[in-house]
Amino acid sequence: MLAPLIKPPRPLLSVALSALALLGSSRAALPDAPPAALAGGAAPLTSADERPTPVPGVLEVRRGADIVYMTHDGQYMFTGDLYQIAGRNNLTEARRRELRTELINAVPESHMLIFSPPQPRYTVTVFTDVDCGYCRQLHRQIAEYNRLGVRVRYLFFPRTGPDTESWHKAEQVWCSPDRKAALTRAKLGEALDAKPCGATPVAQQYALGEALGIEGTPGIFAANGALLGGYLSPQALVAALAQQGSMQGPASNLISPAGAR
Repeated sequence: MLAPLIKPPRPLLSVALSALALLGSSRAALPDAPPAALAGGAAPLTSADERPTPVPGVLEVRRGADIVYMTHDGQYMFTGDLYQIAGRNNLTEARRRELRTELINAVPESHMLIFSPPQPRYTVTVFTDVDCGYCRQLHRQIAEYNRLGVRVRYLFFPRTGPDTESWHKAEQVWCSPDRKAALTRAKLGEALDAKPCGATPVAQQYALGEALGIEGTPGIFAANGALLGGYLSPQALVAALAQQGSMQGPASNLISPAGAR
């Protein structure tokens, strides 16, 4: 289950419309020119953000872990998943997982709050909001997740955005002498009295969550980049992770596990 997110729509629409406008106008005239900047002041698209697909004449254009497709002449654009029928492979989801894994693994674990059993069987990365009800429910059961072999790596994603109460609470957790204990206290509704400690990773992790398309919290990612959805009980999460581990190849089944994408 996901707590609703109060924020603008995912960046996918922006990617699609910007790619349509910019690639459509520039690529026809300058076939070798890289895409220009996204509308709204976002960072520019570069040649690293596009690549060919197995379909002749069709390019993949990415922003974060969001993907759209365009014809090479920039005249047509479409969204959705691209399947390879012969191998029953969802090529788009495989690429999303690759991009998610790359983005998440770029975060040093020293910037995460990690609750781990001595010998974990699985690792998940969870985007969390101190004030989110389902995030609190998940954290109340953290000992059970650990008992079942799940290592939980928390990243901050205050749903209400910058300079809000939830954002400041996340910063207070980070600035506390014992961050894990502070997170537990904050999720119990206790006030923290940590003093500002300079730069924190909250803004970077929030931006990462947006790049990954987080729409609510908790946002749970498996180690292979699969988005497992929102809150899952300890037993349900282990079952979902076991199913992910049993999948062969890149997103090999046309029908994904319930709640996973």
